[in-house]
Amino acid sequence: MKILLIGSGGRENCLADKLVNSGDVELYAAPGNPGILNFAKLAEIDINNFIEVSTFCKNERIDFVVIGPEQPLAMGIVDFLEEQGIIVFGPSKKASEIESSKSFAKNLMRDNNIPTANFSVFNKKDMDSAISYITDLTYPIVIKADGLAAGKGVVIVGDFEEAKQTIEEIFYGAFAEAGDTIIIEEYLQGEEASIFVLTDGDDYVILPSSQDHKRIGEGDTGKNTGGMGAYSPAPIVNSNVLQKIEIEIIKPTLQAMKQSGRKFKGCLYAGLMIADDSPKVIEFNCRFGDPETQAVLQLIEGNFAQLLFSIAKGNIKKEEITLIENKFASCVVIASKGYPDKFNKGYEISGIDNLQSDSIIYHSGTKKEGNKILTNGGRVLCVVSVADNLAESLEKNYRTIEKIDFEGKYFRKDIGKKGLLKL
Repeated sequence: MKILLIGSGGRENCLADKLVNSGDVELYAAPGNPGILNFAKLAEIDINNFIEVSTFCKNERIDFVVIGPEQPLAMGIVDFLEEQGIIVFGPSKKASEIESSKSFAKNLMRDNNIPTANFSVFNKKDMDSAISYITDLTYPIVIKADGLAAGKGVVIVGDFEEAKQTIEEIFYGAFAEAGDTIIIEEYLQGEEASIFVLTDGDDYVILPSSQDHKRIGEGDTGKNTGGMGAYSPAPIVNSNVLQKIEIEIIKPTLQAMKQSGRKFKGCLYAGLMIADDSPKVIEFNCRFGDPETQAVLQLIEGNFAQLLFSIAKGNIKKEEITLIENKFASCVVIASKGYPDKFNKGYEISGIDNLQSDSIIYHSGTKKEGNKILTNGGRVLCVVSVADNLAESLEKNYRTIEKIDFEGKYFRKDIGKKGLLKL
């Protein structure tokens, strides 16, 4: 099977790994990265030029396209390629609004009694109303840009002045057009978890739970990032909680999307807050999460490519994979100093060639110049390990990280701490 993978991050490096190891797969990637290109041939195409992508698929007789990041999905790449007769894993543009428009997702949840935080929506022209609304709220509260903001469009604020400043900054362009509309919602107490649902819009398979670490600083402090690490499964998602997630969130969400003419086909990501065994939705995403994917996919075995292919064709074959039980996987992100704000690129990475380690290294923000691998992003590398217990998995990661170096190397040393306390 010939597959084209769209994307260039750690998530796509992991997807490339799992796709190639599914069997007889010839993989192409665009734009890729040095880690992805260990598994794939480079497709020299502009992924934002859908005609170019389609032409490549036809010329190379690509059987199947897998879309990694949210931006092409929100732009309608699936709709375009499917109109050209190309089989694609990922939701349509309308279905992708469950991520690309937080106000759409929140209204969908409210209208279908799917548990989530209380909220109100304000447009740029309603800034005075938004500021008036926050006057009497109980703090902290959460302010979100409505559109796509690379995982950074969510701000938790502790008082009125901070909230007012945040609203003004967003409406004045902090997140460009993504911030023309905002959602102001209550701050949910509890512990976060992520659930991936692979679905053809009717039936589905739920992958092992995970927990991401969004904040840049240890102890969950500082600004939100795209994610600094993850582990799977998350002990907070016990069997009782998982049953509630399926009955109260997954089933009604898929049904509501179908009834609204937005049948969801692909990976539905539910970001959850769990308190007293009761889950509520923080957000939905329309694709695999990063870095949760790097941990979660270590806990499945079987023909991953055929599973995604069956979903893309609209008839999921759940038997293509099995979930690995009694194992833990974890991922620690090595980032550039200064991320998620300003950071420098172009530093040589040492220690990853001929690395003697039982960890997996996925590239996130790297580039190759000659024989050197250089930093090329805020999140640079993902170090992933599997073990019989979470502590051992994390220890493997941190031992491997000690062997890798570049100027400005930064990572959190407390990934998985909440999970360890529950085990």
